[in-house]
Amino acid sequence: MSEISRVAYYLALIGGILLVIFGLLSLIGYAFTYFGPFISFSFAYFGIVTIICGIIAIIGAKSVTTIVWAIVLIIVGIIGGGLGGLLVIFGGLIGLIAVIIKKT
Repeated sequence: MSEISRVAYYLALIGGILLVIFGLLSLIGYAFTYFGPFISFSFAYFGIVTIICGIIAIIGAKSVTTIVWAIVLIIVGIIGGGLGGLLVIFGGLIGLIAVIIKKT
């Protein structure tokens, strides 16, 4: 594993961990508020999506040097959002650059 792919791996892994942590904090924070049966669920939806994106980013961090997983990580980072999503996007972009450099 080259140095640039290792940086992409660590960025995607740390971003995925942050997405899971922020998603759990979002779920815990909205679990104690009650505005009504439907409004509370819509707030919890963002936390669930963030957790799922974080798990996908953690799993895909190992394969960041393949072109498919680099593109998947970029999309997951955009959907996840926040600081963790930004790190996942950067990891995916750097992994994509590593794939292009390796092929040329």
